Amino acid sequence: MTPNRLLPLLLLIAAAGSAAAQQSQPQPAPGVLDLTQLYNYADQPVPAYINPNKDNTPANNEISDIGATLGRVLFYDKRLSVSDTVSCASCHQQEHGFSDPARASAGVAGTTRRHSMRLINARFANEGRFFWDERATSAEDQATKPIQDHVEMGFSGADGDPSFADLVAKLGAIEEYQVLFTATYGNPAINETRVQRAIAQFVRSIQSFDSKYDAGRAAAPNDGAPFTNFTAAENAGKQLFLAPPPQGGAGCAGCHQPPEFDIDPNSGNNGVIGSIGGGTDTAVTRAPSLRDLVDANGTPHTSFMHDGGFPTLASVIAHYNQIPAVVNGLDPRLTAPGPPGLPPRPQQLNLTANQQANLAAFLRTLTGENVYTDPKWSNPFDAENTLRLIVLPQQGAVHAFSGEGEDRLITLTARGVPGVTYRFQESESMREGTWSESEVVADEEGVIEITMPAPASQTQCFYRFAYVPAE
Repeated sequence: MTPNRLLPLLLLIAAAGSAAAQQSQPQPAPGVLDLTQLYNYADQPVPAYINPNKDNTPANNEISDIGATLGRVLFYDKRLSVSDTVSCASCHQQEHGFSDPARASAGVAGTTRRHSMRLINARFANEGRFFWDERATSAEDQATKPIQDHVEMGFSGADGDPSFADLVAKLGAIEEYQVLFTATYGNPAINETRVQRAIAQFVRSIQSFDSKYDAGRAAAPNDGAPFTNFTAAENAGKQLFLAPPPQGGAGCAGCHQPPEFDIDPNSGNNGVIGSIGGGTDTAVTRAPSLRDLVDANGTPHTSFMHDGGFPTLASVIAHYNQIPAVVNGLDPRLTAPGPPGLPPRPQQLNLTANQQANLAAFLRTLTGENVYTDPKWSNPFDAENTLRLIVLPQQGAVHAFSGEGEDRLITLTARGVPGVTYRFQESESMREGTWSESEVVADEEGVIEITMPAPASQTQCFYRFAYVPAE
């Protein structure tokens, strides 16, 4: 049998066989990271009506399946905080739209002074800056700022905190991160740029386009046309959202542009100037997408606005219906002309109770389903916050045959971390618990290699190299 005919019978480094063999493999158990069966992060479907020019992914950090996988691990790993108790996911929880049900999020040294922002569809926005006050210039810049915050994750390098360089040293001493960074970047070097890029890839991959709104928009020529799947109240609310105040609408689309519902980058603050814990905060000029404001039952995941001061959609709409005052930095679209010679006055939309209810009905149509449960965005760690097994990626693996007949051998080779011990595993079924294994150490060049008798011509064999973290 020639090598080309034998290869489909092998799952070379866990998944090189036929498509049918790959599809038959079950989803990894908690704590198992199978880098041969990567989730699709890079090529997720995006509706044709979403403006490609609003994709804020930079050319030097396109989303990749392996890069976003590393980002997922970093996002959920509490070891990125000084106390090993807080991760990015502590404040951005999948089941709550990647926000926090608490008004103020708990960090390693207290609680935050702004509410945790939802991360859904952060990729699809004209606004390329991040955080409520836009202090981060990109998703990459944003990714490590909470880690370097004294209150949030504690590697600030000030106030007695260790620095980010200390975190790099901490992660660099963890073999599983050496394995993961090698799989992603080709070598185990860890630095802030690589951490930023991986987390940013994962965050940009979090998308939601399966809402009632999306079903209606896909069948309509534009947002202004009636959606056939909407109720009368939802269509009326949509028109209120789109139309500016002079035309009897609420003008929401002026700042929250459909169909992405991202924030206009030229927006000022929205008249909410409170701060969690007291005081004022007028620097807020960014907001998350309005998608997934509530769960599938219409219940808010948490309170709204940067100060978490609005518990319901109704209270949010009431705020915009009657802006309390013209404050410093207020967006001019939330004002109305004052009497001659006097400054502008705050916006008064005078929406009826029925109109406000219709607007809320429309906003509820922006909620999807998959983003809350899809395992690609879930916690990769087990209940003990550990990874039990990392299956090395097929990419970069090689094989070679030698000898003839009964003396025929196969040599399997993969890329690893110099001096690290791996497991060579083989199975006839790929079911959990059916793998036999032996240890193999990567050489000084990081090459992992094993030579063994080639399988018989009609034998189905699956082979892989894996890393098992020390207890």
